Amino acid sequence: MSTWLLPENIADVLPSEARKIEELRRRLLDRFRAYGYEMVMPPLLEYLESLLVGSGRDLNLRTFKLVDQLSGRTLGLRADMTPQVARIDAHLLNRQGVTRLCYAGNVLHTLPRGLHATREQIQTGAEIYGHAGLEADLEIQQLMLDALRLAGLAKVRLDLSHAGVLAAIFEADPAAAALGDALYEALAGKDVPRLAELTQHLGAATRDALRALPSLYGDGSVIDEARKRLPALPGIARALDDLAFLVRGIEGAELMIDLADLGGYAYHSGVMFSAYVDGVPNAVARGGRYDKVGEAYGRARAATGFSLDLREVARISPVEARSSAILAPWRHDEALRSAVAALRDAGEVVIQALPGHEHDMDEFACDRVLVERDGVWVVEKHA
Repeated sequence: MSTWLLPENIADVLPSEARKIEELRRRLLDRFRAYGYEMVMPPLLEYLESLLVGSGRDLNLRTFKLVDQLSGRTLGLRADMTPQVARIDAHLLNRQGVTRLCYAGNVLHTLPRGLHATREQIQTGAEIYGHAGLEADLEIQQLMLDALRLAGLAKVRLDLSHAGVLAAIFEADPAAAALGDALYEALAGKDVPRLAELTQHLGAATRDALRALPSLYGDGSVIDEARKRLPALPGIARALDDLAFLVRGIEGAELMIDLADLGGYAYHSGVMFSAYVDGVPNAVARGGRYDKVGEAYGRARAATGFSLDLREVARISPVEARSSAILAPWRHDEALRSAVAALRDAGEVVIQALPGHEHDMDEFACDRVLVERDGVWVVEKHA
């Protein structure tokens, strides 16, 4: 086997792509900070039981596992940073009021999500803890839309769903709850034949409600249609009221309601959302409310957040990251060294051309040059 080969769906990030990813990472983290979010950096691996707590079967299947040679216990390489951030909020920070946290780091998946998808993502996101009201959901959704705008992604479509709809149906019908995982998979994939098969022996009200969910997709009017077609359960009424509030409050995106969009159902406890852009089949960002995750760390906290894969966003972003630079000569000259240092301290990219390589500048656009005029080093436009 060639020593330069990498595992399937694992790839190096080369300079031009890395520069673009880093440009977007800085933009997004600076915007998160402008909203008041504090950055945290969880470890890449943890004890498996801590890493997977409250996250459901799907995350377990996506997590690489290995044995710790120090303790003999099973470790996991994180596939999602959200549980880690919830642990930090609940166990380490232990604050009483609202806490806003953000992060950016690599996650690893055992299998790719698509044919050409990478198994190593750069997960970037933000979370609000300590406020159960819809104001937090609205803020986190607007922050996500703001982040996508900074990445140059226009015409974002925001699909809204709510875990409370399915939870209310399951609570009212234990027979349906017993089919939970299978029903979730059929709904998430909008597999209508499979859904019909699974629900054929359920009560009429439950059967009709579950079969209706894949068709409850469209603009805000879907909420009124759902009120007519779904059972008059208190949990469903609350969920639809939540969605109506957000439809009135969100700005800067086309809004759609999709009551069968249940990605992360076992994880979320309330409003769920996915962002889509033209030409990309999968969601570019996802999020939602997950109030129950902190319970496993000994402290239940209201929580909502979102995340995106920065590598995927960079791939489709029109943001130009080719750096403008100043070309400087290389020589033993104290005045030259001082001039180069001053320019770099001021934030400029200064590349000193090594002897014999004056034209090897493929990665940077050297639009200016540092030249000596009457004993003084000055920056001029490159000819």
